[in-house]
Formats: sequence, C-alpha cells, structure tokens
Amino acid sequence: MSPVQAGSVLLLLLCAQSLGAPPSFSVDYKNDCFRKDGKQFRYISGSIHYSRIPRVYWKDRLLKMYMAGLNAIQTYIPWNYHEESPGQYNFSGDRDVEYFLQLAQDIGLLVILRPGPYICAEWDMGGLPAWLLNKKDIVLRSSDPDYIAAVDTWMGKLLPMMKPYLYQNGGPIITVQVENEYGSYFACDYNYMRHLTKLFRSHLGEEVALFTTDGAGLNYLKCGSIQGLYATVDFGPGSNVTAAFDAQRHAERQGPLVNSEFYTGWLDHWGSPHSVVSSAIVAKTLNEMLALGANVNMYMFIGGTNFGYWNGANSPYSPQPTSYDYNSPLTEAGDLTEKYFVIREVIKMYRKIPEGPIPPTTPKYAYGAVTMKKLQTLSDALDELSFSGPVKSLYPQTFTDLKQAFGYVLYRTKLPVNCSTPTPLSSPLNGVHDRAYVSVDGVAAGILERDKVITINVTGNAGSQLDLVVENLGRINYGKYINDFKGLVSNLTLGKDTLNSWTMYSLSIDEAVDQGLLWETKPGPTGPPQPAALSPPTFYGGSFVIPDGIPDLPQDTYIKLPKWRKGQVWINGFNLGRYWPTRGPQVTLFVPASILSTATPNNVTVLELEGAPCSPAPCTVEFTATPILNATVQSDYKQHRRIFSRVDLL
Repeated sequence: MSPVQAGSVLLLLLCAQSLGAPPSFSVDYKNDCFRKDGKQFRYISGSIHYSRIPRVYWKDRLLKMYMAGLNAIQTYIPWNYHEESPGQYNFSGDRDVEYFLQLAQDIGLLVILRPGPYICAEWDMGGLPAWLLNKKDIVLRSSDPDYIAAVDTWMGKLLPMMKPYLYQNGGPIITVQVENEYGSYFACDYNYMRHLTKLFRSHLGEEVALFTTDGAGLNYLKCGSIQGLYATVDFGPGSNVTAAFDAQRHAERQGPLVNSEFYTGWLDHWGSPHSVVSSAIVAKTLNEMLALGANVNMYMFIGGTNFGYWNGANSPYSPQPTSYDYNSPLTEAGDLTEKYFVIREVIKMYRKIPEGPIPPTTPKYAYGAVTMKKLQTLSDALDELSFSGPVKSLYPQTFTDLKQAFGYVLYRTKLPVNCSTPTPLSSPLNGVHDRAYVSVDGVAAGILERDKVITINVTGNAGSQLDLVVENLGRINYGKYINDFKGLVSNLTLGKDTLNSWTMYSLSIDEAVDQGLLWETKPGPTGPPQPAALSPPTFYGGSFVIPDGIPDLPQDTYIKLPKWRKGQVWINGFNLGRYWPTRGPQVTLFVPASILSTATPNNVTVLELEGAPCSPAPCTVEFTATPILNATVQSDYKQHRRIFSRVDLL
C-alpha cells in the first residue's frame, strides 16, 4: 500500500469514527432490555397530551418533566382533533404536533408515540372522528371495510409526517404504539391488528419498534397482543408488580419489562368525588418497578384540560368533566405538587437528575367579580346561531344526520293535543343523548337525561311550541359502546302518542360567540315569567379590563360561577368548556393567560342551560387564583373501570 493509499484509508477511518453509526433503537430480546445506539437503555417517561395544553405552555410543561428526571414523554395523537371533517386536516396552532415533537427533542426528551387510530384517553369517542358514524352500522376498531378505508387514509396522512421524527431518522420517537388496549374491546379481530401492523410498517419502515399496551391480565393480552408488535402492560400503584409483569411474560417470554401506563392518579366523572391517589403509594410502586429494571411511563404526568367539547364518557353513561387534572404530579395548570417532588426523589435513585432550577409554578391572578347581563335566550338568538337553517323531518334526526359533531341542537315540534293536565313527555327507548332542556312556548318545563330521567310532565295547548335543546355531553371513549350517536336517537312520546313533524336547528354557537353575534343583538321580548326552579337556555355576557403596563399581566386564573347551575363558558371567543357546579366535583375552570388581553376588554359569554342567579339581583362570575376540583358530591356512578383491579392480574 502506498503512503497515499494508507493516508486515504486512515482518513476514511477517522471520518467513520467522527460520523459514528447511525442512530438506532431496538428491542433486545436476549438481554431483556431496549438498546439505544447499541447501548442498554431504560426509559422513565411521563404522559402529556398536547391537545389538552395550550401551545404557549408546552415548553414549560416539558421542561418540568425533564427536570423531574424523565428521559422520555408519551403522547397520544387524537384523530378527531386533526380531522374534524373528512379530508380537512388541521395541524396548526395548538394542533401543531410536529412543533411539539421538535420541542421535546430540543429539551432532551425522547418520545413514545401513540397515534391510535383509537386512543381512549378519556377523549371524545376515544379519538375516533364522529363522522365515522355516517355509516350507521359501522363496526369500529375492526376489519369493517369502511372503517379500514378511513383509517388507511388518515394514517396515510399522519404517519409520513411522523417518519422524519423517528429516532433512527434523527428525531425523538423511540417507539410507536399500534391501536390501544385492544384486549379490552369486544371485537378481538386479529385481522384488524395484522392490517394495522402492515400499515404502520409500510409508512414507518421495518426498523421502528412497534408495541401494544393492554391491562396486566391474560384475558386482556389474549386479544390485545399479536406477533410483530411488542406487548406491554399497564397497571397502577398498589398492584402486585411481580404478578403484573408475569402477565407480560406470558405474551413476551423475553424482552424489556414495560408498564406503559402507570397511573399516578385517576379520571373524574361529573357527580363523583375527585380522584386522589397518595404520593406515598405511587412512589412505593414506582420504586418496585425501577428496582426490577423495568421501563415505566407515568400516566398522567400532567393531565391538562378538556377545553371545548373534547371530554369523553364512560359506560354506564357518565361523562368526564372539563378538568383532566388526574391528580397528576403536575396539576391541570402545570403547578408543581408534592407528588412531583416525591417521584423526583425516587427517580434520583436510578438515574442522574438534570442540574439547575425547576421552572416555578406559574403565578395565578384573581381578577375578581364580573357583572353579567342577560343577552338573549337561545331560542331568541336562533337566527344568529343556526347558520345552516332549519331541517324538517317526520322523526328526529341525530347529530350525525345533521352533520354536527359537538355542542347543541334545537329540536322543535308542536303539541298535537291539549295537555291541560300534566302529561308525560317520554323517551321510552332512552333516546336522549345526552341531556335535553325542554320548554313549552318559551317556558322551561324540565330536563330529560340519558339513563337518569326519561320522563317529565308537560302542560300546554294543542299547537304549543315544544322545544328541546339537546346537549352532547361527550361520546363514550371506552368499551363496546363507543359508537355513541348524539341528539334524539329515538322517537319521543307525549302520553301514548309518538311525536312527529320535527324541525331541527344545528347550532353554531362557537362561531356565533367568536364573531360577536350574540353581543350585537338586542334582547328579545321578556316573555312569560319562568318557574323559579328552571329557565330556558339563555346567554349572558360581561367584560373586564386587565390594565396595560402592569408587569407580568395577564396571568393564569380560574373562573368560578357561584350559584350558576350548568352550562358552557367562552372567554374572548375561546371555548373554555362545561361548568356544572351543582353536580361537581369540579367548580372552577382553568383560564390560561394566553386567551386574555390587556389591549382590549375581555368578553365573557355564558350559556346557562338551567337557570342563572340573575333575578332580582345582578349576577356575577368570579375570577379566582385558587382551583376547586374536589367539591363534595354524592355519587350514584358505579365504577366499571376500576383504578387498580387486582383481579386482572389473575
């Protein structure tokens, strides 16, 4: 070899060393671990849902997770959040998942991606878009050709966007979940799971580590795990860790131990107490898992907020509240908790914690009381609210029929006979999905509620106008009833007669509020006096000024509606979510500073569905610095989805 040749070889060797091997991440079955860039690797991760946190706070929350000692985060991608209408995709602003992934990488966090198509997550319909129900007999999460076609199209859009962010391509994503807790679903369709496996591989390549997650029980893993996808389990604090991982070992004889959802808290329902799980029991079980060398993802590390209408529901029908605080280490508003620091101390025992200050809890500001005035009833505002106009039908149509996914629809007909004495208005097939506010000739008559109230009495003359404002309270997100149609899904009866000749109005309330249409319109006629117990759905408005030039304002806050009953609230056109203090446990709604202004007055719009405390005295809403998520409530909800079910480990 000539000196020139020798020099060239040396140069090539030096270049290869400087460039290094390409990044890699894989399952090492022989040594029961993951391998990252050829070295043994274990992740300690936390769940964060970008869809539940305003974009301006993503960095703050991710930094706090990093400073807790996490080396990874886990996040869902809700299909319905990005494709609310078929073929209409939205990846901007708070939906900019690529920016979120890049931010995580910049901070130093790896990503465990859970793109569905079904995610559960206590999110409306488990993340599946409501327009899938256009085919009424569709079998979701199965080999149903219409479902598969929609999934293929969606994943054909999403997965190529994700591919550059895979670890082996220089991005942060180390593993990707296929479907979610499929072993808990009735279909048990292996062909469906095989199809998804091929679909993910075709878009993401053969190198990416794909996995499944199921409850830590053989009955779950039977239908949830499949060849070609690494099977992981989920279980909460207080569980028998050895027994739980033994269940995983039935599906995966070798490979890393993984708890993909280690529950730091639990979800809430309207009408049940706020879930609280002690820091001590979380720390004890976390330590047990880490001592075994297991990979752990804490669900949730920060829960966030179900802004707008995004909350889901469980069966028997019980919707989740606006707050998704989850009793997590970081609160709904990103505040540091005792649980955060206890978990951090456990992690310190197993890996080096980043040095430096932890970002502090963001300050909250109590802006005080805001006087609210009545704007108009929903019925009076119909021209401003129903952009698409009336739809007439012999029998009532569902939200899906009316091409409306969320919110409220007004159903109108006439009383066919005189009801001089109280006459039962019934939903004999429990067809009110989910809550109907009933009035006759503008006078509130009562409320029909799914599973709870299927009959009320009404009075009125033949030809009187019967209105039902029907609220979609959130679609079921877990179990076999996720094909959850909304509106009046079956006929109503008056006495023995079936009501017909309906006129329906889709209500574009968010658009009307955002455009200020309700504020421009003068209140309609006063109308007849209302019973003290109930009023028809009515809009109220008020505003407050945050002075300009004061340092650090605006700040986060919480809105409280003292003596208000149930409804929806918007600030500066942003839909904060539902309030329901009369049922609880949530009393305050989180208001991020990003939606507030110091340049112009801040408008507060409230749709009160049952009755505002505005007569005879003026009524107010109040901005406070302290959240209330655990007001005492009496619960009649039977929890079918237990937080720590030891029987699942058998």
